[in-house]
Amino acid sequence: TDRVIKAVEDFAAPLLDEMGLELVEVQFRQESGWMLRLFIDRNEGVNVDDCASVSRQVATYLEVEDIIRHAYTLEVSSPGAERPLKRLKDFIRFSGKKIRVKLSEPVDDQRVFCGILTGVDEEKNTITLAVDGSDAKQMVIDLRAVARARLSL
Repeated sequence: TDRVIKAVEDFAAPLLDEMGLELVEVQFRQESGWMLRLFIDRNEGVNVDDCASVSRQVATYLEVEDIIRHAYTLEVSSPGAERPLKRLKDFIRFSGKKIRVKLSEPVDDQRVFCGILTGVDEEKNTITLAVDGSDAKQMVIDLRAVARARLSL
């Protein structure tokens, strides 16, 4: 599955860049059958035509290159309101927004933190989170310690 994800990312990322879109995430997993999902976005959001165009081009690429040799379903959509934050530029873009962060290792017996993303330090590769439910507690988190992060409602 990693081979499929990498092949799709390598093909789709430059294609989407030319279209003014961003590849947020690629998932390839077995559910009721094999499912290949691409999540795409842009600052002003994506529409059905964007998703359809990307779907057609990725489907053609997969067929021509014979990347997946068994039945699968291709789905292209926006990441939604609780989109994942994976790259430093994602954290920069959504600075000031409420996020949910799950750490690889617990801090004070806690692995999941929610709060407002108040800062991003590109040099130190850290983010600062104003943690929910704590009076002015600012938590500095090294991005290498983040297992998953996403926007939160």
